[in-house]
Amino acid sequence: CCPVYLGGSSSPYGIGTNVSKRTCDQLRCTACDFRVSLFNDYIWDQSCDYLFFRNNMPELSKLRAKMIKKKGARAYACQCSWRSIDGLTDLQTDQQLRWVCGKH
Repeated sequence: CCPVYLGGSSSPYGIGTNVSKRTCDQLRCTACDFRVSLFNDYIWDQSCDYLFFRNNMPELSKLRAKMIKKKGARAYACQCSWRSIDGLTDLQTDQQLRWVCGKH
């Protein structure tokens, strides 16, 4: 993917390009070396913190405690970072995330 896009649940998955703006579903974090999990129609609760993800990734049953249903959104998380996204977003606009395409 180049550029790498994140997006809400209405954004299609696939290889992202400047022409075909698709969200990457093969994301990997270069900081914690975890695969980024994504959950359609959810956002993260504001009380989420680093320790919550560090202790609970990738167990969905534990993560659900801080997931809020929101149609059209998508919740992303690895073991050290998390985001709730509504619309198509270029990953380069968020300098704090260390996520890259893990190849399709």
